[in-house]
Amino acid sequence: MTGTIAVIMIFSIPILGIITDHFQKQSKLKQKMMEDELELEKLKHENFVIETQKLRLELEQMKLQDPKDKTQIL
Repeated sequence: MTGTIAVIMIFSIPILGIITDHFQKQSKLKQKMMEDELELEKLKHENFVIETQKLRLELEQMKLQDPKDKTQIL
């Protein structure tokens, strides 16, 4: 009986080490994934701001060109 307990304890230490290492690797992968997602969201936001500015400039340009077209028609 004591031998069985000793064998179980001897083999449980490496198994616990393997399990702990696995959980640490999973946590690191999740952290890396979250960092990548955060970077992607930053890029999406930056792209949105740039697109919005571009559309605003195009709209202003159209407004400036529109009165010129009306005077040419008259």
